[in-house]
Amino acid sequence: MVTFTSHSPAATAQLGERWGAAARAGLVIGLSGDLGAGKTQLVKGLARGLGVTAPVHSPTFTVVNEYGGGRLRLFHLDLYRLETRAQITSAGVEQFLEPDGVAVIEWAERIADCGLWIANLKRVEIEIVGENERKIFYDDPGA
Repeated sequence: MVTFTSHSPAATAQLGERWGAAARAGLVIGLSGDLGAGKTQLVKGLARGLGVTAPVHSPTFTVVNEYGGGRLRLFHLDLYRLETRAQITSAGVEQFLEPDGVAVIEWAERIADCGLWIANLKRVEIEIVGENERKIFYDDPGA
């Protein structure tokens, strides 16, 4: 795994932007980290790298937000409120595990906990080190 140290939300977004610029269809990024770690900030940058101009918001209550208008569609999922395989399946999450664009899944460890498998998963862990400092550990998603 690669380690990136971010000293600001802007630096976290810039990392995501690099990933978005290099992303290919079918990419699934699984994000793990505590509340407030910067998962959504990373997705905002990724969207910018894909050319998405719409504002990106955490889909905590909708489970998935879809963004078009960029060079690839972005599917932003948040599994925080889903705990069982039945909940994940009934929410339709499985259809995004092999996307025709890019899928980013916050709280992705919940998929593994339920025994689901993702073929093209790039794992990302964000650790809070300080008020503005984050350690981001990731499988190199091509950027």
